Amino acid sequence: MTEPLSLYIHWPFCLAKCPYCDFNSHVRDEIPQKRFAAALRRELAHDAARLGRRPLRSIFFGGGTPSLMAPETVAALIEDAHQLFDAEPDLEITLEANPTSVEAGKFAAFRQAGVNRVSLGVQSLRDDALKMLGREHSSGQAIRALEIARTLFPRISFDLIYARSGQSDADWQNELSTALDLVADHLSLYQLTIEPGTKFEALHRRGELTLPDAEDAARLYDLTGDTAAKHGLLPYEVSNYAQPGAESRHNLTYWRYADYIGIGPGAHGRLTLDGELYATRRHRAPEPWADRVEKTGSGSTDETLLSAEERGREALLMGLRLSEGINEARFTERTGRPMEDCVDPFMLEACLEENYLTRDGGILKATGEGRLRLEALLARLVT
Repeated sequence: MTEPLSLYIHWPFCLAKCPYCDFNSHVRDEIPQKRFAAALRRELAHDAARLGRRPLRSIFFGGGTPSLMAPETVAALIEDAHQLFDAEPDLEITLEANPTSVEAGKFAAFRQAGVNRVSLGVQSLRDDALKMLGREHSSGQAIRALEIARTLFPRISFDLIYARSGQSDADWQNELSTALDLVADHLSLYQLTIEPGTKFEALHRRGELTLPDAEDAARLYDLTGDTAAKHGLLPYEVSNYAQPGAESRHNLTYWRYADYIGIGPGAHGRLTLDGELYATRRHRAPEPWADRVEKTGSGSTDETLLSAEERGREALLMGLRLSEGINEARFTERTGRPMEDCVDPFMLEACLEENYLTRDGGILKATGEGRLRLEALLARLVT
């Protein structure tokens, strides 16, 4: 039986570049809507021709700022996906959006296009924090956008960034409690990190931006989980909280190490072709990507056959982020290697003894304490 796959569509344009963001996003005075719509549709058709009529579990419009797309482009890509693949009856179709008033006004058109889940980049409900984070909207606009989204979409989620400079436990708990009163069934809560090549990296290097130390960040993480749980949202992944059954099906594809197509500038994918797993990557720069698609049908710059060792490493790095952990039988089926061959046995034993990991009934997973230290653990655990 062929496993379902997911489709990621990258829209690379933003109104402004946020100082913390290292995503493949670009600011243009004028966005060439028609050219990029045609290129995305052509690249999707190119990949589908190779894959055949695979079952399709989810579509995710990411970016960049996909809510800057023309709704007719979104509608055309959704229709193409239905024509090219066998969409599951409950196909999840997510579009990321920024809560500016202009974009919120397009929500009805996106819903009509077929989007049934929207993910809003709110990032904070405090105007001073939004200014610090370089966001283009106010807290009032964010709340209004959420209100509009709840009237139109069956499922909504939004993002918040915490562990900001100078943020106290009380400040975060008040902000998070307000957010949880607004949320439907899903919330993404990310600790602020310093990413290479960003404006925040330069500020941090000069000592002009400080973040909470490891102890404070861990306390904020625990506070986040406790507060979310009181509202019925549980951490199914390190930074994602949902009511049972409301998890993002698309993102579960990544963390469960299943197949997904990635189209658009800079998009990555993992695809099974002729029984082998390949890592795919598209050209990052928007215009050169479009040039390639117009000439060859694809903006691909790299398609690498993954070795069993690489598959095992990736599956561990992704799967241990999930609260459900990793099913070892599926891990072996997907990677071609047993779990024991992919980890340092002494480190695994130490993690089990310290209760950072548990291994029971063929499931390996990180405990709450383990997720607090997951990055450090993975660096030493995964061979």
